[in-house]
Amino acid sequence: MHLIVPFAAPMSEAGREALATLALPRLDGWLAAAEVRARDDADEWTPVPPHERVMARALGWPPHAQAVPPWAARAARIDGIDIGTLAWGLLSPVHWRVGSDSVHLADPASLALDEAASRTFFDVIRPWFESEGFVIAWGAALRWYASHPSLEHLATASIDRVIGRNVDRWLPAQPEARLVRRLQNEVQMLLHAHPLNAEREAAGLAPVNSFWLWGCGTPQPEPAAAPRMEQRLRTPALAGDWTAWREAWTALDREGWSTPTVLTLCGERGAVTLEPVRRGLWQRLTTQRVGARTLLESL
Repeated sequence: MHLIVPFAAPMSEAGREALATLALPRLDGWLAAAEVRARDDADEWTPVPPHERVMARALGWPPHAQAVPPWAARAARIDGIDIGTLAWGLLSPVHWRVGSDSVHLADPASLALDEAASRTFFDVIRPWFESEGFVIAWGAALRWYASHPSLEHLATASIDRVIGRNVDRWLPAQPEARLVRRLQNEVQMLLHAHPLNAEREAAGLAPVNSFWLWGCGTPQPEPAAAPRMEQRLRTPALAGDWTAWREAWTALDREGWSTPTVLTLCGERGAVTLEPVRRGLWQRLTTQRVGARTLLESL
């Protein structure tokens, strides 16, 4: 079983301070009998984060067949939507926090959006997309889908790259994105005046005031047994809650590492994939061990 652990290593100064005091004794033990099989190193400005790059390769998707991994088509299929061979994109309902000189995207999970409210917002935007030739479908409270020929090669950033950050840096600039940018502006005006958002704000909830389009592309085949993505570090890392992140890491380590036969640890820039190996006594005595913290600091 291949286990992928996203957000295993932070990049911020506060996150690095939390990592410096993190003890992962069981992972250290697992690493003592493992070897690095592959590394994936880039920078934090690539539109696809390391854990998504690793998952796409593990699924056998050609690295250059699509502009970005087509997560939308895969997720829509899992949600029971008839995707055919069309190009799909994920429309994540979001809240944009507007500041004096920047706009930041909040974690959609913080919206606490239930099915009824989600469907109401979805029905508001549906006519605007359909009037431009899109097919759109509701999959779950935070998973809406859009299909259009222009999405086949539209390389928009993963939402995991944008959460907590200024959206200007991540808005797509390709000609194919002009229609999406226009729809984004129109949807913002529609939702700004919607009564349900007034009710949400009165209840202390953030309004749904935009969407993020990502994971675009056509469906790709995949193996029967896909890797498992361990998501417990994601929410505290994206929120910059490094105390909660350390606690989540400690709980994950406490469970032990007997299950994975392949383990990939991912930071914001890179990922490292390891596999257990059998070593003789001499190899065990002479092989230099790399501890979990040192390995994570390299990501």
